[in-house]
Amino acid sequence: MLTFEQKLSIIESFPELQRKNVSLGRINFHFEESIYDKKNVVYHLHPNGNGFVYAEYVKGYAVNDKGMVNIRDFTEEELRTLIKKSIHSLSVEDDAETEEFLEEEWTNEDGQTLVLIQEDDMWNVYAGLNLDGTFTTYKEAANYLHEEGFSA
Repeated sequence: MLTFEQKLSIIESFPELQRKNVSLGRINFHFEESIYDKKNVVYHLHPNGNGFVYAEYVKGYAVNDKGMVNIRDFTEEELRTLIKKSIHSLSVEDDAETEEFLEEEWTNEDGQTLVLIQEDDMWNVYAGLNLDGTFTTYKEAANYLHEEGFSA
């Protein structure tokens, strides 16, 4: 696990983010050029190493009800990748990316594969030819897949 100082150094290497100190020693980092009302990319980075990155519009991550991913156990590469994707997701219209979406394979530790496909306005998860689940948003489908032990 990265230390607070290591995470802080990685996050500060993104010049497009602005540091905002908040209570109890925590730090937020804002992306002021966001095309959405949402500006927080890093939320409540704490001296104990805990913190969150906004990923509401980022595919492949299980997010909490605020659209955040906990980064406590992230590696440097994982943290850099998520921050880049978060900034990108706040820089482009969501519709442009979802139109290009065809399908996404998710696998678990046992090598089993599920396929996530956007069909009409729904997100369907298939195990081979069998429909495993239907969801109204990508976020709901991704959360389900993560809970079942799958990753993109």
